[in-house]
Amino acid sequence: MIKKYFELKNTNINLNYIYLIHGKNEGLQKQILDENFLKDFKGSINKYEQNEFIENYDIILNEILTKSLFEIEKVIIISRADDKISKYIEEILDKNLKDIKIILKSSILEKKSKLRNLFEKNNSLVAIPVYPDDAKNLSLLVMEFINKNNIKLSRESINLLVDRSQGDRANLKLELEKILNYSLTNKKIDTLNVKNLTNLSENYSVNILADNYLAKNNKVVSKILNENNYTDEDCILILRTLLSKSKRLMNIIERYNETKNLNEVISTIKPPIFWKDKEIVKKQASSWKIKDLKNKIYNINEVEAMIKGNSKSSLNLLSDFIVNY
Repeated sequence: MIKKYFELKNTNINLNYIYLIHGKNEGLQKQILDENFLKDFKGSINKYEQNEFIENYDIILNEILTKSLFEIEKVIIISRADDKISKYIEEILDKNLKDIKIILKSSILEKKSKLRNLFEKNNSLVAIPVYPDDAKNLSLLVMEFINKNNIKLSRESINLLVDRSQGDRANLKLELEKILNYSLTNKKIDTLNVKNLTNLSENYSVNILADNYLAKNNKVVSKILNENNYTDEDCILILRTLLSKSKRLMNIIERYNETKNLNEVISTIKPPIFWKDKEIVKKQASSWKIKDLKNKIYNINEVEAMIKGNSKSSLNLLSDFIVNY
């Protein structure tokens, strides 16, 4: 069955013992866990990555079934869940366990996902979708925070904080903590203060710039360039990061052209691609042809040589190169 996250407050979570929290909002996922499952919890908490859980499934299941007499309750949290874990959940469900909660965490699951369908169609399982926070919700969170801490911010500053949180309350919380720390010694906080406090590598790192460039997300790339004052060293770092990611992408595309299975290529590539980055890598792979990417790699080396020979114009050279695909 499907439960909206705000419905959990009026739901007896003990009626079900296996839950799936899925969607691209880590901050809300954490809030759901903390407020509904872990707050005031006195039992044991075991955390696993999905691969770790599957590899040790027989041992873990045996531990669950032969629970110690001294253990009253147990929560098992499994991160990065996908369709591979479905058959194990079905098996556990048949055991009709008591005094245990199993909580799966996942990023975005497509509608045709086997795991998502299993949880949505079975009344003994609970699927909790979490979507990116909209501007209205994030604004309310900012207002609640600044009122609680007696901080005065203009509407422009609030909008800036909301924009930079990128639809995730976890990001917003980090930015609000910066504001709070600054307010301890500075009573006046204007929009420029907020911009300077939040306009650093935590928001738009070199990796984010390179990833969005290769995904051809032009608006995001332009925004990052406009909001950051890169040094000469930053420009070289950006190019080298772009070069490294471009070579990896070329390898992915070459293997994809052979296997015709992009998901398999991305899952088996070495070094491994972090699960959060898989969607943007898929977009990158669909945005480039091998010939164009090879030319781009050659151009990156050319621009780096130009920047090293003319550091006074390094940022202009980098910007021109990135903006003009």
